[in-house]
Amino acid sequence: MKILVCIKQVPDSAQIRVHPVTNTIMRQGVPTIVNPYDLFSLEEALRLRDKFGGEVTVLSMGPPMAAEALRKCLAIGADRAILLTDRSFAGSDTLATTYALAQAIRKVEAEFGPQDIVFTGKQTIDGDTAQVGPGIAKRLNLLQLTYVAKIESCDAEAREIVVERRSEGGVQVLKTRLPCLITMLEGVNDVRRGTIDDSLRAARAKIVAWSAKDAEIPDLTKCGLKGSPTIVKKVFAPSPRSEKAALVEPQKTAAESAEALIGAIFAKQPSLEGDMAKLAGGH
Repeated sequence: MKILVCIKQVPDSAQIRVHPVTNTIMRQGVPTIVNPYDLFSLEEALRLRDKFGGEVTVLSMGPPMAAEALRKCLAIGADRAILLTDRSFAGSDTLATTYALAQAIRKVEAEFGPQDIVFTGKQTIDGDTAQVGPGIAKRLNLLQLTYVAKIESCDAEAREIVVERRSEGGVQVLKTRLPCLITMLEGVNDVRRGTIDDSLRAARAKIVAWSAKDAEIPDLTKCGLKGSPTIVKKVFAPSPRSEKAALVEPQKTAAESAEALIGAIFAKQPSLEGDMAKLAGGH
């Protein structure tokens, strides 16, 4: 089974700051990590490879420094890493990103064979759009399974896969044929550390870097700022809350403590009690 995982190097969200004057994200001096959602996708890909054999390719689009994120994926257990990097990709929004990645995936398939599954994380922590995975699926005409929480089963011979997908109404169990694209949710597995052999191999590995020409991208006007209709008007940090947490004194019993807590909440939000009463009356 041949599987491709799209990953992205992102700033560590715990240390992102916004410039007080320009209102832009300050990336200088901020450490970078592999997008956490992508790691869950990588783990699922490795589990399928371990079960059925084959290989896992990781693909990323970004500046040359993104090679370190790919090297980490190799250390976890990926078989091959490809970095799509070119100045013409700078400033890409999700529309331009999916165009470039879809073309690169076609190039991967031309060189290494058709991919049975393409994995992505459900979204990235720096953009939070959740548009790249579905966008790639649309451009490659792949069946897509989004917000997947669990892979129930996969039949490589019958070319079918069954997954659990989270939705607003609960959980959906879906079966589809391969090839397909899957976007994984967070916390659905424990990402492995990788073996010592994998770590040594990753340290020695030469990350394959493809330019736009190498990836045979036909139309550069669809890449970078030229191919990005999205305009970011302003980026800002949430205002710090001036309101402090209220302290509710514990009572003699748990029931009394709960009653005191509920009373404090209703006192703070008077309309909430009436709204809840209406809901209760409706049921």
